[in-house]
Amino acid sequence: MLLSLALAASVATFDPLRFFAGETRGTAALKVILRKARPVSVRGTGRIDRDGILTLDQIVSEGDKPPRPRHWRLRQIAPGRYTGTLTDARGPVTGVVDGATLRLAFTSTGGFRVRQTLTLQPDGRTLANRLEARRFGIRVAVLTERIVKLS
Repeated sequence: MLLSLALAASVATFDPLRFFAGETRGTAALKVILRKARPVSVRGTGRIDRDGILTLDQIVSEGDKPPRPRHWRLRQIAPGRYTGTLTDARGPVTGVVDGATLRLAFTSTGGFRVRQTLTLQPDGRTLANRLEARRFGIRVAVLTERIVKLS
């Protein structure tokens, strides 16, 4: 019992607004059904405005495709609960933090149901990110990424 309490106390609570404020870099592999995995890299710059809203501007490079911009806006609506927008999403992005993990959900502009799990690593500066995209209940793509906070 004491061990489980000690372990629970040592798990950091993830604050996505603070983590993504500043510079971040991500390196990933994107595996789309029936295709070979492609490398993906993401450069991000985030800032928190006076209203507490995170604006995260990213440049995404996927395989041989030209780099493209992506923009997030995320705000806390209750302790551990977030909502926002994303240029790749149709409708709102919702998020829930449970300890060191943030779970995001949205529908992509292409109509895929996306679920993303970001887990803060023990160093406090690295995230493990897993994104799954589904269509008609079938998993069609998986992205696995390592995100590092640079500043």
